[in-house]
Amino acid sequence: MAELTVSIIQTNLHWEDKASNLKMFEEKLAALPAVSQVVFLPEMFNTGFSMRPEFLAESMEGDTVQWLKQMASGQRKIICGSMIIEEDKQYFNRLLWVLPNGMMYHYDKRHLFAYAGEDQHFTAGSNRLIVQVNGWKICLMICYDLRFPVWARQNKERYDALVYVANWPDRRSLAWKTLLQARAIENQAYVIGVNRTGQDGHDIYYSGHSALIDPLGNILWQEADTEAIYTQTLNKEKLQEARTQFPFLNDADQFVIL
Repeated sequence: MAELTVSIIQTNLHWEDKASNLKMFEEKLAALPAVSQVVFLPEMFNTGFSMRPEFLAESMEGDTVQWLKQMASGQRKIICGSMIIEEDKQYFNRLLWVLPNGMMYHYDKRHLFAYAGEDQHFTAGSNRLIVQVNGWKICLMICYDLRFPVWARQNKERYDALVYVANWPDRRSLAWKTLLQARAIENQAYVIGVNRTGQDGHDIYYSGHSALIDPLGNILWQEADTEAIYTQTLNKEKLQEARTQFPFLNDADQFVIL
């Protein structure tokens, strides 16, 4: 059965300082083991969770996208993280899935965090994205999407792993930790949560608690209050064993998201 080796980078972010963030991530990417196939970065990895897209947004041909392509090519790894993109005079919190050959896929955050005014600055996406690598199907999500189980729910198009890249504050870390496990259990899929650490430009503290959770909800790894890089090989056979032993997905309700 196919294996997939993933790396999670949990780190502090330099507030609205693209150059410093890209330099920092370049150093961390260079230190990853060669066996790592996919690398996950936090939400808005080059700026922090800023509501100033008019100053920070880039196009799909901008410097950060070019940097992602260069890193993916040079490291021979898929790199995934979200950033602020301007397109058709609108701003998107866009997650990019960048392959070593330069191909890209993207997902625009569906659920905008109105509590922080994200809905006043950004346009919501309308389509899910499920990518494939090495025989694995991976559903990609962003932060606040975690609170909305229907959007992530396994349906006719099945996936093997569910990923949330985030800037999720420590003050609501109980929800983060609980819902990551819930999404794994209800979807019988691996769940990867990638969060940042440190203080942002509004003195909001982020404790990380990035995690890797198995299809039964067991926490395989979680780290809090410190920068961390974690690499793990996922085994498709163990995923299939869990679904065969507990075939709960066969009894799930079928639905259509309009």
